[in-house]
Amino acid sequence: MPNGSLSIAARLYLLSWDTERMTPTGTSCLAPLVRAGALTELAQRGMLAEADGVARPVGDNLTGDPVLDELLELVEESRPRTWKRWVTHHATYTLEAVRKQLAGAGYLRRRRGRLLGLFSAPQYELDRADVVKSLREETRAMLGGPVPVAEISDRDAALVALAAAAEVRTLATADERRRHKDRIEALTERSGAAAPTLRNVIQEVRDAVIFEVTSASAAGASGGS
Repeated sequence: MPNGSLSIAARLYLLSWDTERMTPTGTSCLAPLVRAGALTELAQRGMLAEADGVARPVGDNLTGDPVLDELLELVEESRPRTWKRWVTHHATYTLEAVRKQLAGAGYLRRRRGRLLGLFSAPQYELDRADVVKSLREETRAMLGGPVPVAEISDRDAALVALAAAAEVRTLATADERRRHKDRIEALTERSGAAAPTLRNVIQEVRDAVIFEVTSASAAGASGGS
């Protein structure tokens, strides 16, 4: 799988890895973030659209990407849900599908582990730290410029907008996010540039990610008090 063909969801997952500690960060919100990336890409491709306030598949075509096609099938076979609800509903399914895909392509190495010391569960280690570092540099360049927002693709714009919404600290600090607030908003708009309805969908997905991050932060603060 060439790096350029990685989906938004896969790139968001790789961006979460801390290449110094060799561990993913923001794990409490990682599944919703990865799911948001998959939803956004399907919406940008015109394969998911909003109808009566809910996300619905358009036609019966497939993308050829097993992660995205699995999500399309899940939406098709499930009861209608809003975009916000789809960001979290069985989001771990998409996260695990992305991990398996990246492991199969050589980005991750899979090993057996134990859940709560009892159940066998897959664990993953990063096998291509160089790819993550390169991806981070490219994404930081889009976040801070100097390339005009209009010259950034909608997929790349969505990558930056969602990573910033999820406060992915391996990409940018809180100060950097505040400093680039206007550009982040412009990149969010660019993500849905193809159509006004798409822009609304992507904004809703992004807002859902922000809600999950805020909720996780509040829960962490409460637990530590």
